[in-house]
Amino acid sequence: MIAELCPNGVEFKKLSDLGYFYGGLNGKNKNDFSNGNAKFVTYMNVFSNIAVNTEIADFVKVGENENQNKVEFGDVLFTGSSETPEECGMSSVLTKQVGEPLYLNSFCFGFRLNNRTLFLPDFLKYLFRGDNLRKQITQTASGVTRFNVSKKRMEKVLVPIPPIEIQKQITYILDKFTELEAELEAELEARKKQYEHYRSKLLTFNNVNGVRCKWLTINEICKTSRGIRVVKNQLKEKGQYPVFQNCMTPLGYFNKKNCNAGTTFVIVGGAAGQVGYSNIDFWAADDCLYLNCSEQLHGKFLYYLLLCKQDFLKSQVRKASVPRLSRSVIENIKIPIPPLDEQNRIVAILDKFEKLVSSAGSATDGIPAEIAARRQQYEYYRNKLLTFPSLRGRNARSNPQRASMDCFACGSQ
Repeated sequence: MIAELCPNGVEFKKLSDLGYFYGGLNGKNKNDFSNGNAKFVTYMNVFSNIAVNTEIADFVKVGENENQNKVEFGDVLFTGSSETPEECGMSSVLTKQVGEPLYLNSFCFGFRLNNRTLFLPDFLKYLFRGDNLRKQITQTASGVTRFNVSKKRMEKVLVPIPPIEIQKQITYILDKFTELEAELEAELEARKKQYEHYRSKLLTFNNVNGVRCKWLTINEICKTSRGIRVVKNQLKEKGQYPVFQNCMTPLGYFNKKNCNAGTTFVIVGGAAGQVGYSNIDFWAADDCLYLNCSEQLHGKFLYYLLLCKQDFLKSQVRKASVPRLSRSVIENIKIPIPPLDEQNRIVAILDKFEKLVSSAGSATDGIPAEIAARRQQYEYYRNKLLTFPSLRGRNARSNPQRASMDCFACGSQ
């Protein structure tokens, strides 16, 4: 299609030549956002969606005679600031007709085309999130602890203008990728609910299900031990043994271990109440309580039992500058101890569910891993599809082969 419709390349124009910027709500205070009469697009709506989510439940008071900018169909909305340059100027496009006044929060700004026939709004939602434009937009941000987009610099961002037929085809292809990812995310959510249902059912023991088991406190069936602090300069980015401190993400790696593979642990400081299990040897630091089971209890079975108790554990966390969970809370939890063969059977079933809904065990297993792979594939093709040969005037017309090689690269025309 490029060879047929634009063999000499695609024209690029600065944003300042294509339209103009406008600001979000102004002159509003906290009270104006209580019992409002008009919908507005929030910062997170812009940041999180390539197309504005029009199912809006956020309202602001706007008087009849107020001079406020309204968001219109086809407008591109941008976040104004963030903690990193890479997250500044994130875009979202209004791709639907809303049929009522719609405003924009004061931490964002909008861009409106002078000629709306140049672009399909659905094409723009992909174009402004592609690597080529993101690189340019990131370069417009400046700051130290917080970064802000410069509209003067944004005006110089170069945008390709491919023919509408090409825009339609690119949008169609990328929409298919987006739909596939949405289907996978919906399946993941359904599988998680299914997993939680069966986990709860399998770990509920009473006289009805015919499985005889005794009930003991964790302190009666396990030895609980607090981890040992590791000095940060002893840690490495990569290594043999991960170090768990105050969350499920390893703090780093250490050359020693104090816990064997197959151990369940609970975070007691920071992200207190989170339950973890490691298939490999690891080092537990001082905000990590690990549990060594007796021969009557399967370590992974204990992990699944405690996952069912995670809401209770979090409810017992003492709120302070650093949230804390008391060791005694964990030790006094009563758990069922069915025969080991029944524990093994339940673990085998739940392992299959966990493998499906989590990619923690393998980079290639499970729905999350498939979603990650699909997202990578989508980003690859999005950037390929949104890279166009640049129109070079007479040289391009006399040498179309060279024009096809001169691809758009971060505004270097």
